Amino acid sequence: MATLSDIGVAAAINILSAFAFFIVFAIVRIQPFNDRVYFPKWYLRGLRCSPLRSDAFASKFVNLDLRSYLRFLNWMPEALQMPEPELIDHAGLDSAVYLRIYLLGLKIFVPITILAFSVMVPVNWTNGSLEHSKFSHSNIDKLSISNIPNGSPRFWTHLVMAYAFTFWTCYVLKREYEIVASMRLHFVASEHRRPDQFTVIVRNVPPDPDESVSELVEHFFLVNHPDHYLTQQVVYNANKLSKLVDEKKKWQNWLDYYQLKYTRNQSKRPTTKTGALSLCGERVDAIDFYTSKIEKLSREIAQEKENTISSSKYIMPASFVSFKTRWGAAVCAQTQQTRNPTVWLTEWAPEPRDVYWANLAIPYVSLSIRRLTVAVAFFFLTFFFMIPIALVQSLANIAEIEKALPFLKPIIEVKVIKSFIQGFLPGIALKIFLIFLPAILMVMSKFEGLISTSALERRSATRYYLFQFINVFLGSIITGTAFQQLNNFLHQSANEIPKTIGVSIPMKATFFITYIMVDGWAGVAAEILRLKPFIIYHLKNSFLVKTEKDREEAMDPGTLGFNTGEPQIQLYFLLGLVYAVVTPILLPFILVFFGLAYVVYRHQIINVYNQEYESAAAFWPDVHGRIIFAMIISQLLLMGLLSTKEAAQSTPLLITLPVLTIGFHLFCKGRYEPAFRRYPLQEAMMKDTLEKVREPNLNLKGFLQTAYIHPVFKEGDDSDSDSATDEIVEEPVLVPTKRHSQRSTPLPSKHSGSLL
Repeated sequence: MATLSDIGVAAAINILSAFAFFIVFAIVRIQPFNDRVYFPKWYLRGLRCSPLRSDAFASKFVNLDLRSYLRFLNWMPEALQMPEPELIDHAGLDSAVYLRIYLLGLKIFVPITILAFSVMVPVNWTNGSLEHSKFSHSNIDKLSISNIPNGSPRFWTHLVMAYAFTFWTCYVLKREYEIVASMRLHFVASEHRRPDQFTVIVRNVPPDPDESVSELVEHFFLVNHPDHYLTQQVVYNANKLSKLVDEKKKWQNWLDYYQLKYTRNQSKRPTTKTGALSLCGERVDAIDFYTSKIEKLSREIAQEKENTISSSKYIMPASFVSFKTRWGAAVCAQTQQTRNPTVWLTEWAPEPRDVYWANLAIPYVSLSIRRLTVAVAFFFLTFFFMIPIALVQSLANIAEIEKALPFLKPIIEVKVIKSFIQGFLPGIALKIFLIFLPAILMVMSKFEGLISTSALERRSATRYYLFQFINVFLGSIITGTAFQQLNNFLHQSANEIPKTIGVSIPMKATFFITYIMVDGWAGVAAEILRLKPFIIYHLKNSFLVKTEKDREEAMDPGTLGFNTGEPQIQLYFLLGLVYAVVTPILLPFILVFFGLAYVVYRHQIINVYNQEYESAAAFWPDVHGRIIFAMIISQLLLMGLLSTKEAAQSTPLLITLPVLTIGFHLFCKGRYEPAFRRYPLQEAMMKDTLEKVREPNLNLKGFLQTAYIHPVFKEGDDSDSDSATDEIVEEPVLVPTKRHSQRSTPLPSKHSGSLL
């Protein structure tokens, strides 16, 4: 078993690793040639100039100011100086509220840690139950509930603390939910005009033999929303066109590379091979080869654009519908349009940057099948992953390794190596196993058919959290127990097994402490170094960059990565709430994580990350719900643990806690969640009224008409790009309908004079 000294060695390793990352970061960030790597956000906004323009040659590449090296930790207080309102203006509400998750962790766990160390640790430490037991244990276990003898009246202390921790957590959660909901409403009310405030997306438009989708949508909304309907943009299946445009960009990059290579050495034309990966096939002139490929693709793109616009088979039964007022859009988005609830389905449109265009081409009727398929795939992915988790857990026990590989015993018993294996290796091994998981979960979410990037990230985050709960948390406890206490399981009666499991739960705190140090401390410190973007930028800058525009495109500011970051944070909430009563020694490690991560990510949000979209903190109900889930799990586990400790009198009183927690969650859900799901009509009317007074001559139609055109029709240098866009946004001309049935449009058209 790991001892306090082993944990100390592991902590020293991770602290030194984190400090090393900070030292390297402090040095490389102040070098002029790295300025675009560590401050890309300011460059993208045109608020920072390159220090490479300095007159002195040496100072273009190396910072010669020795005093700046002495202030290598100045970035920390600088990251904390920007006030939150200014941070919202600078980075958006999503980023500011994301940082509040770390603050929420500190608000919850700082008082809990103080109370736990004042009350729980002395109560646990002053018993000698483990000294006289047959279970393997360490000094850390003596600080846990495992050290309390069965049937001891001291369990009443744990019961009272469980209630105290629950009430405090609920109080902080309610206050934070109230604050974030208020911030969201204020942000929406004070924000500049955005297309998504006036636009809904309508899906599952029923087919009509007499009218096109565009005409049908136009007629439907003119009849049913006559005073507020403004314009609409039908959805095209442009996935094939997007692939062609992406392929052209790829070949254009290669052409730029070889042209730059030729300009640097014009004595010889560059060549390449025509086969796969340019490793086989005929050797040809590289510039001519890629030029011909791009010309061919340009012709294919032009033809595909024409086909997409003119052919009805590319038009999906969906459309972005814009209204004259926010009030009109809110009414449409939040109401049922027809007596048949399966057609003319409306919801708020994502902001244009947030739209995931590829999924708009998925037929709406296939979404249910896709969801079922993804659910089954996720189930198998989650439970089959327990095999590598079990292997990782085996690394946490020196005795297991020595039994399996006895020839390694002399090496393993070396104190430094033993501490490294127990205090560092399991956490890093688990981290490696989880590297590819977020990408797999994002593919699942895309297959499911969600139409916005924010929704994709939130769904991926939910699955990532469930995966970590089952595999990293429960899997670590269950597989760890099976490995750690196997001998006891085989040599004891069946009624003793629950007691063995109950004792083993707090004993897994050692593994989770090492995981927090590897993933939470060293991992967060590594994030600020940005090693991957650092390498990619300098490779592109050396071989592909010709102009300032190329250099700007070579920067990779990245984003918050909500689909991976938030579930990781939630795992620490879960660990903290579960072990607050069971093994309080884990809490300081979590506090260090929340404090360090808050500073690091605040710096990254201010200087680096360039968020792709703005959802106005729509993710907060998920954050709140997962913390509630963690509270309930902690209460159930404590209930099960006390039942194995013969604490029959105190255990029934714990049943009340989950009931109270669920009731609290339902209260918050009813009181605050509507602010994140619906837009109040009162707020919409106020915003519309103020806008009419301030901008009476606003051309709203011109603002909205091109907002939701597929990006492939906007970008590119093809000669027909502008004409294609003009054709898409051409004002629809209303003509008398050819439809003979009057079922969908019972009112006469004010444009045609006939029944639509």
